Amino acid sequence: MPSPAATSEDAAKSGFVEERILDAALVQFGQVGVKKTTIEDIARRAGVDRVTVYRRIGSRDDVVSAVTGREVRNLLAELAELPARHDTLEDLVAGIFVTVVTRWRTHPLVERMLALEPDRLLPQLTTGGAGVFLLAVAATTELLRGGLRAKALPEPPNLDIRVEIACRIVHSVILQPVGTIDLDNDLAAFARTHLAPLLTAR
Repeated sequence: MPSPAATSEDAAKSGFVEERILDAALVQFGQVGVKKTTIEDIARRAGVDRVTVYRRIGSRDDVVSAVTGREVRNLLAELAELPARHDTLEDLVAGIFVTVVTRWRTHPLVERMLALEPDRLLPQLTTGGAGVFLLAVAATTELLRGGLRAKALPEPPNLDIRVEIACRIVHSVILQPVGTIDLDNDLAAFARTHLAPLLTAR
């Protein structure tokens, strides 16, 4: 029977290999898109064989899902640091909005797939993206609750519903940035004017 230390070391090595595969896939997808990427391309870039990719992650679609999921988790980790940086709830709302919209708008993989392969990406963000959307709603709700607790402020009624409405607005802004509202020059001002009242009004 392997010792706990050996088991832990094996798990660390396994995690390192998976991270290498996802790093390689992210670069490969960003350079040539998903459609032109093969498991062999990813394996070669990661320095492993194709069987390892299949065993650790799965098919190409599984790799896409794994890469997307990791990018979402990285963003959520970044958002978790925001409450400590903002003195008011309005500033926190603006910080969350600016961070989310900016990260997704400028993400190289998202930019390339929206431009060249929207049929592959859009289902993951719309009809097939329920899991990611619900995760975003739950994480944002907890962020705001944490900010309220830290500032000893009462929680507005139906906060979870309000957050979901706000997340739907953010989702729309990411997918369709073009409109009559100027969202290029001051995202923070838009958030303070339109989203903060939605989330904080009593």
